[in-house]
Amino acid sequence: MAKLTINDIDLRGKRVLARVDYNVPMAEQDGMMVINDDTRIRATLPTLRLMIERGARITLAAHLGRPKGERVPSMSLRPVADKLAGLIGQPVAFCDRCVGQAAEDAAAKLEDGGLLLLENVRYHAEEEANDPAFAGQLAKGTDIFVNDAFGAAHRAHASTVGVANLIAARGGQCVAGLLMERELQFLGDELESPERPFVVILGGAKVSDKIKVIDRLLEKADTILIGGAMAYTFKLAKGLTVGKSLVEPDKVDVARAALDKAAERGVQFLIPTDNIIAEPTEIDGKFAFGDHRVNDSENIPVDFEGVDIGPKSAEVFRGVVAGARTILWNGPMGIFEDERFAGGTFAVAKSVCEATANGAKSIIGGGDSVKALNNAGLGDQVTFMSTGGGASLEFLEGKALPGVAALTDK
Repeated sequence: MAKLTINDIDLRGKRVLARVDYNVPMAEQDGMMVINDDTRIRATLPTLRLMIERGARITLAAHLGRPKGERVPSMSLRPVADKLAGLIGQPVAFCDRCVGQAAEDAAAKLEDGGLLLLENVRYHAEEEANDPAFAGQLAKGTDIFVNDAFGAAHRAHASTVGVANLIAARGGQCVAGLLMERELQFLGDELESPERPFVVILGGAKVSDKIKVIDRLLEKADTILIGGAMAYTFKLAKGLTVGKSLVEPDKVDVARAALDKAAERGVQFLIPTDNIIAEPTEIDGKFAFGDHRVNDSENIPVDFEGVDIGPKSAEVFRGVVAGARTILWNGPMGIFEDERFAGGTFAVAKSVCEATANGAKSIIGGGDSVKALNNAGLGDQVTFMSTGGGASLEFLEGKALPGVAALTDK
């Protein structure tokens, strides 16, 4: 797992191509695209500042959204260049192309410590196809490749794997940025032999999304707490009724196998004993929730849907988390985007932060858990928040990530 990092190499005067994850949420405001959450941009600042300090000439490559090989104006990275310049306190040049003469000329103008952001690499279908010619254009003139985009490391694309292979083949170095290094440390090394008790909190919609993670973590965890819609599939596996809750009937056997494995290994495996339930309704062709209330029964009434864990379950989860020394959290406890159903997720977030303040190591596995912590204003009160969504899950499953494998071993 040990990979070379930017701390291991000489950067002075070198042409660096750095892959970063600037796939940030944006919305149109007064005719302009505005960034709603700059977490991923801020996460790259330590790497960028170190490279600037050490005199690298830095070209940044990134993607935004799914333009499917077309130039979609709303998915331009130009607003990111402006935001980055403000955050880092120096000019950031922007090129509205990522390959070709314009991009080459812009990179050639860089001085030591200079920054250039290229346009969205996914404007080219060749990016996701890992096209060698496209990778060659991206890598042209580059001395060193730095990958700081953990969130894209599970994709074998031209800007994550193709350029690394080309630069390595000609004797160049391919190294991890500081963010990538921390991702590998906390999601890898720190969870390999976690300080106990090790408590895992998993939520989200589908058992199928997390079952491989559950199976692997059952080998290491002392307790697994389950929330979100995936809990209702586990309820079915235990013979309970779930009303109109979101479930995966075809995954009941998989859920039952996980419960059996937990019992065999002596792992405490908790699902909610009470829930917030709501009556799903359709108004003018649009889906919505009507009346909602606390349901104290483990069974959910036939006409209702589970939308969050209940207060008793939140308190039980809080007690377990309070005793943890290592915590891994991935996935919300309910439909937290609706403030009526955010109580369980925010209660867990607060519990994780309280445990961290008392000396526990808390690792947040990306995606909606990070969003929930930030929404609650608690993002700075945990040990580490991953910037990866799908990459975090695949890494926790034990899969080799192509973008990491392509980097130079120490």
